[in-house]
Amino acid sequence: MNSDKKQYPHLQPTVENLSQAIFTVNRHAKTAPSPKFLYKLKHDALHKLIKEGKAQKAGLHYSGNPKNSQQQSDVLVKCGNYSFHLPPSKEDFSELPHLGKLDSFVRNPKSSLSLNAAKKLLMSYTGLKELNSPPNEKKQRYQKPVFKKLGESYF
Repeated sequence: MNSDKKQYPHLQPTVENLSQAIFTVNRHAKTAPSPKFLYKLKHDALHKLIKEGKAQKAGLHYSGNPKNSQQQSDVLVKCGNYSFHLPPSKEDFSELPHLGKLDSFVRNPKSSLSLNAAKKLLMSYTGLKELNSPPNEKKQRYQKPVFKKLGESYF
């Protein structure tokens, strides 16, 4: 834990640091076993940046992997040198231009920010707290199966 403080002492909530943190959280969320909190962190941070005028909605893109439909659109958000996608609201369809298919040659710059440092920065910026799952009361010990002789009752 202390290594994050030594390694990243300059992590102020600047647009560049926040966009790097969102990029790191988003990258880890794609492979995380439970990504719900990470996506919530990304979503809230981007919406706060948009509200403050530090990020802009650029337009709509067709989603590369639509859920239950043939076609789905995502909002492209530009923040610093990075760009991200968010689910669209109803107003976005009428207010934003449609940019067509996602250009696969446009990539975000690399970031060397650790996931813990990124989460700390975004949690302090958004005010979100990570709720750890409650510990299981008592893990049941393994019980060997009981085999009865042929014809004997199990009850």
